[in-house]
Amino acid sequence: MVDLVIRGATVVDGLGHEPKRADVAVKDGKIVAIGEIKDKGAETIDAGGLTLTPGIVDVHTHYDAQVTWDSTLSPSPSLGVTTAIMGNCGFGIVPATPEGRDLVIRNLSVVEGMDLDALRTGIKWDFESFGDYMAMLRRRAPYANVAVLAGHSTIRTAVMGEAASQRADATPEEMAKMKAMVVDAMNNGAIGLGASYSLNHSGFGGVPMPSTIAPMSELDALVGAMGPRGKGVVAIASGVKTPQELEPMAAKYGRPFFQGTGMAMYNEQEPARALKIFDDCAAAIRRGNGLYVQIPCQPLSFDFTMGNAYPFYSHSAFDPIKAFSPEQLKAVYRDPSWRAKFRENAKNPRPGMIFQGNWDRVMVAVAQKPANAKYVNRYLHEIAAAEHRDPLDIMLDLSLDENLETAFLGRFLNVGDDGVAKLLKHEAGVVALSDAGAHLIYMCDAGFGLHFLARWVRERGDFDIVEGIRRLTSHPADLYGIQNRGRLAVGAQADMLLFDAATVGVSPAERVADLPGGGRRTIRRPTGVHGVFCNGIKTFDGKDYVKHAKGPGHVLDRFNSSAGHHNSAIAAQ
Repeated sequence: MVDLVIRGATVVDGLGHEPKRADVAVKDGKIVAIGEIKDKGAETIDAGGLTLTPGIVDVHTHYDAQVTWDSTLSPSPSLGVTTAIMGNCGFGIVPATPEGRDLVIRNLSVVEGMDLDALRTGIKWDFESFGDYMAMLRRRAPYANVAVLAGHSTIRTAVMGEAASQRADATPEEMAKMKAMVVDAMNNGAIGLGASYSLNHSGFGGVPMPSTIAPMSELDALVGAMGPRGKGVVAIASGVKTPQELEPMAAKYGRPFFQGTGMAMYNEQEPARALKIFDDCAAAIRRGNGLYVQIPCQPLSFDFTMGNAYPFYSHSAFDPIKAFSPEQLKAVYRDPSWRAKFRENAKNPRPGMIFQGNWDRVMVAVAQKPANAKYVNRYLHEIAAAEHRDPLDIMLDLSLDENLETAFLGRFLNVGDDGVAKLLKHEAGVVALSDAGAHLIYMCDAGFGLHFLARWVRERGDFDIVEGIRRLTSHPADLYGIQNRGRLAVGAQADMLLFDAATVGVSPAERVADLPGGGRRTIRRPTGVHGVFCNGIKTFDGKDYVKHAKGPGHVLDRFNSSAGHHNSAIAAQ
């Protein structure tokens, strides 16, 4: 007898084949039959024509800390995700010596918009080395499969301490230690290396995140330390680094680079810029060098207050004040000379910055005082025009009036469906950048896959269901060398998502106070989801997580080599 039979589903296999009505049988966590199945299952689900697909593969998450206290990895499994890659941008929490831990999480709290008290209260530090961390994950048994990137910034911090954010050049001894940590991580099952050169990545007190000041020669040395040619991937928040700067490294080591950068997101002010980056990457792929762009399928939006004004942090006016208390900030925001400095910054943004001086993209989301309710859901430039004032003054005066608790929503990049669609469809693109587990103060894009199915497949029709599912499942899994996942095929792991194609999607953002110590975060809930299964075990039933003594997710530590593999992804299209 098999463990599970799902009967009468519309099966979309993730591999590009046409949908078919079929039964699917699962035993010992793997798919053992697809077709008409006579066998009885220990559990049988009548799908009644609902769509059954592989679970969503999310290659860009930040659950490194949360997994230590929350094995469900909420909210991702409820939103259809069965495999999550952590450690992106090089901002993990390992390796971390006992004396270096607080420095690591202080930086993490700022750069990834996390609640510092929740991190201090919640993280269970029963690990120090990368191998310890992987052992902890196996004990913790998450509700999704997880893979972990070794982190450039975390490794730099472990070796150099505070100097990691202050000194660009490592000594030869420090370099040797960093390389040894990369070797150790790869030997213990890291999927690759995460790094960042993003202008927007600042840590606690406004210090640059360590990897962002490192010379490219340091990144080259660490990518070289990853092991034999073709082993592992490099996931990089590439900032203003161009494909031309990254391709030589991809060629030298035979490892694919996956870039996430605002430069490669659709921007109406410079509509051709992102497309050129994608085209340059496609040309590199045709030369046999894996160069890909992680592209979000949602607008890059942030909700923030002037007490924690993350989207503005790459502007120099904020450099000295990022770690200020609310009282200190109020004094700064009242100062006309500081306002003049920020106004000047906003008029002269650099490429790659989140905020480009576009006040028509900043909306008042929540006002605290009834007298200010008239501003809610209006953009600052519109209010400014009506009141004959400057939008920056409106934002600061309103914030000061409300104890810096006014919530703003900034929709800065990847706005404009036709422009974004071109990038999503591009051969060099990978649908990603959910940032799940991070920026919880501001947003929750963990439901990117369900949003993709609602917006880009059902509503707009830019993708049919077959290609839409492939882009969320086997496409990222294969590029990252993740074996036997992202597909419904006999012998593959039974990571599955059952949903109603007519109603699948995500709810609006909701604020809940369920972090350690009562911290608040933003979540979204699924619509139209009837079941999520990881390795054949149901993790989410459409309403709630299913309680398990041990989560069914696997800690992934063996991957297919990527050498010579990239051309097949384009050839398959």
